[in-house]
Parts: sequence; structure tokens; C-alpha cells
Amino acid sequence: MKMKKDGMNYAPKGEVNHVVAEGEFVIAAMSLDHGHIYGMCNGLVEAGATLKWVYDPDPERVRKFIESFPQAQVADSAEQVLQDDEVKLIAAAAIPSDRGPLGIRVMESGKDYFTDKTPFTTLEQLEAAKEAVKRTGKKYMVYFSERLHVESAIYAGDLIKQGTIGRVLQVSNFAPHLLNAPSRPEWFFQKEKYGGILCDIGSHQIEQFLYFSGNTDAEVVRSQVANYTVKEFPEMEDFGDCMIVGENGATQYFRVDWLTPDGLGVWGDGRTFILGTEGYIEIRKYIDIARDDEGDQVYVSNKEGTYHHSVKGKIGFPFFGELILDCINRTENAMTQAHAFKAAELCLIAQKEAVRLE
Repeated sequence: MKMKKDGMNYAPKGEVNHVVAEGEFVIAAMSLDHGHIYGMCNGLVEAGATLKWVYDPDPERVRKFIESFPQAQVADSAEQVLQDDEVKLIAAAAIPSDRGPLGIRVMESGKDYFTDKTPFTTLEQLEAAKEAVKRTGKKYMVYFSERLHVESAIYAGDLIKQGTIGRVLQVSNFAPHLLNAPSRPEWFFQKEKYGGILCDIGSHQIEQFLYFSGNTDAEVVRSQVANYTVKEFPEMEDFGDCMIVGENGATQYFRVDWLTPDGLGVWGDGRTFILGTEGYIEIRKYIDIARDDEGDQVYVSNKEGTYHHSVKGKIGFPFFGELILDCINRTENAMTQAHAFKAAELCLIAQKEAVRLE
């Protein structure tokens, strides 16, 4: 599936690999404010989930959603979805500042919650969600698509687990995005609602660091944000970077921005560099610039040699099936709750402590 140029409706399609039978795991979609809801639902449906309901107060968003998922019934209200005992999980891509409160409503209704990133815009929302998870026993899972829905990132994680580059010492992420301002909703430019660039797309990068380096905790050393080019949107941040040190001594530097040039051809030249004690990996996620328009390119160098792996269409997206089985069996194989919350916490701290560059 060709992605929209600005990445708003990023929804990769992979191999259909059902882990459950039809009707065994029923889900619903609501709060369709961000197009990532398409990727979230597609991943779950490919893994066997039965999409029963969709709800959003905007009928046009619902109409477009039904074009992609005609099997979903249109609910009259959020309550109709929340009160349906057959529904086991609700996927939602609300305005970022609404994601935390919505998650608590979902968990209190007896359902697991799967939200788009960033999962929160304040540390207070995070603490409220932690309490609700303990109280309800439900899951608050997060769609960190830049790892979970990118085959090259999944493959790199497998290489690390196999010891291909030894112990991971440093992760560097570069995550440019295309602004395409006319396509963005009003809330996108309001900091109280989107949370800031490090809180938003920075959450992807911090989650990858924790995962690739094997850290369960880390410290933000330095963070910076700026509005260099979009002064007409004074609350917008088009640049941010951050340095982090993990509890095991591994470090991270990442840069996020809204400065992708129009001529690139995709919404961002996302790259990740992973340095180990015995080699390194480079992931070229969405394009191999000026060489190959196809993404999911992985470059590896270690004591055995130097290798290039083109993995698009070859790896699949195991997270979604694992999440379904976790919800059924109350396990944590797809992602631990502690991992999701720690990534959220660190991005919120990075945003809160960021120095404003002029």
C-alpha cells in the first residue's frame, strides 16, 4: 500500500496471519482524529481480530473509515461501544491530549486500550493511567509504529537478539517528517493538544532506544526544541533533539523535525544507527535516498563481514498477533506495560525540560 505523502495515514499491509478465529477476539475503533488508526486496525485485522464497531462524532471520518473497513458497524455513540461486552479491545487515535482520559474510560468499561502514540501529553495523565491499570487490570498499549510497523526495525531487533553486533552501546535516531501544513487539523498546531515535538514523534525514538538497548530505565541528559521555519504557527515546534543515558550505560541521541523537503518523495528519511561492541546496524526505513525508493533496507557490519538486507515484505508484523494473544491470556509478550509507560514518561520529561532554541 502506498502511504500518503505526509504519513498521516501510514497503514502498512503485511501477511495475513490469524492467531485467532473469526469472532474470537472482537475489537472496535473510535476517535479517528489521526490517520494512524488505519494502521492500528489493519494490523489487528491481519492478525485475526474481528472489527465490530467504529465510532467518531465526525460522520465524514466514519465514512472514510468504512471505505477501508466495510465490516465495521457504525455506532451511534461512544457508550454503545463501551457497553458492548463482546468487545475486548478498543483502538483509538484521539487528539493527543485526549488519549489518556479516553484510555481510562475504556479500561473502566472492562476493555483493553490500544492508543496511537504519543499516549499522553502530561505526566499527570501518565500517573492517572498507571493507577487505572492497577485498579482495572486492563492493558494500556501504544502504537509505536516506527518500530512495530516497520519490517526493517523488526529485523534489526531480531539481529540484536541473535548477538549479531554484541552488546548495544548507542542508538541514534533521525526521524524527519513532512509537515504538509494544509493537510493538518487545527489541533496539530496547538501545543496543549499535541504535546510538543519531543512528546509526540520523540516518543517513537525513545521507545526504540529502550527496546534495542535492553533498558528498563533511563535518564534524559539534554533536550532542545525550536521553531525555525513555521513562525505563522507560534506554538509549533519543527525541530527537537535529545540525549539519553540508560541504566545499563547505553546512550541515545535522536533528532526529530518537520523539515522533510518536498522533493524527497516520501514523508521522511527515517534512519536508525545502532552501535554494538562487535559491529553496527543502520536501518533505512522508508527510502534509500538517491539509490532505491523502496524502504526497509538494513545494513550490517560485524566481525564476520558487511551485509545488506532488503527486507520489505519478508518479515511481517508480529506485534499485533502477540498483542491479541496477550489480551486473551493476560501475558506480556508483545510489549510490557512497564515498557510502554517508561517510554511515555521519558518523552514527557524530555519535552518538559527542553531548552527553547531561537
